[in-house]
Amino acid sequence: INLVEKKFPELIPNLSTCRSPQMMIAPLVKTFFATKMKIDPDLTFHVSIMPCTAKKDEIERQQMWRNGKRDLDAVLTTREFGQLLKMRGISNFAALEGSNYDSLLGASSGAASLFGVTGGVMEAALRTAIEIKTKQPLPRVEFQACRGLAQVKEAALTIEVEGTPVTLRIAIANTIRATLDLVARIKAGQASYHFVEI
Repeated sequence: INLVEKKFPELIPNLSTCRSPQMMIAPLVKTFFATKMKIDPDLTFHVSIMPCTAKKDEIERQQMWRNGKRDLDAVLTTREFGQLLKMRGISNFAALEGSNYDSLLGASSGAASLFGVTGGVMEAALRTAIEIKTKQPLPRVEFQACRGLAQVKEAALTIEVEGTPVTLRIAIANTIRATLDLVARIKAGQASYHFVEI
């Protein structure tokens, strides 16, 4: 968001109005979870563990606050979390006892499990949009081009909408440099997409 606000303000109308997954769950922790667990929300301390340092800045954005307070109290990067584990002497993960995740909100959709990976938000949104547009469940589709470690990943998916083939073009950029290059290509007319995830 900061990058678009500072370098490409003309693109602001193209941004999703959805909060990031960490900012979607944060108010639920302080409201629904606290109520369900009979905990005073002011006594909860919600920490998010994320791979991107930009997530630290995200919790400082006052438009994400509620009643003048942050719902998400802190963000640790995965690197910081690893350092914390190391400081606490936790390193033999194979020896740790396994456990299941809490199921506080009940069952989730298959798309929900995609959010934690690069390209996951785009893939979940694309799957949902296709099912809404075609009014049919999406057959098993592997979005392999969306996965992996490349700085920019591009894919095209052709679906049939009311008997007409429609090709959806998407891109995912993983770094600021890759994002700047991708936006430059789009602005120069060298690339065109229906959906871009940064």
